[in-house]
Amino acid sequence: MAAAPTHPTAALESLLFIGGEPLLFARLAKTLGVSEKEVAARIEALGEKYADDEQCGLMIITKDRRAVLTTKPENAQFVEALTKSALQENLSKAALEVLAIVAYRSPITRAEIEAIRGVNCSFTVRNLLLRDLIERRGNPQDARGYVYFPTFRLLQSLGLKNIRELPEYEALSQDKRSKIFLEEEGTEAEQEQKAKTEK
Repeated sequence: MAAAPTHPTAALESLLFIGGEPLLFARLAKTLGVSEKEVAARIEALGEKYADDEQCGLMIITKDRRAVLTTKPENAQFVEALTKSALQENLSKAALEVLAIVAYRSPITRAEIEAIRGVNCSFTVRNLLLRDLIERRGNPQDARGYVYFPTFRLLQSLGLKNIRELPEYEALSQDKRSKIFLEEEGTEAEQEQKAKTEK
């Protein structure tokens, strides 16, 4: 277990910020080197802090021992305006990289995408979803997680009949780094399920 941070609530807030999707209490606890009970308590306190602060535009949603940091509904029009503006712009280099990873490596989790790129991809993935260039489906290995695929719209835009027509698809669709990462993610999910069964 990692050493506990000097300021655990601040560290937790940072993890929720970069998470982009609901994160398991267990995963947060493991990352911070604290107990799940402490994570749950700090998430509750942080959520109350956001709710009480009218100058804060964030809120925390919790469900099934997972938490996600998101924006308050009263700011939806501004978030939508920014998103719409982003959709009208040309794809950034980061978006093209993520799009290529999804096209060649699907089905792939967001965590795998970030493992390959080495940076957080939450906003980029959301942008591509809104543009209907990638789609999100349930992860068969984790009922509460997601995997990403290229869409028909992407294939149409590229003039392809199927994804295997991409240049060097067979060679580029294989990558040991992602395989190892996926196996580690699968092991965590199995351990969590085993712990629930033993309770």
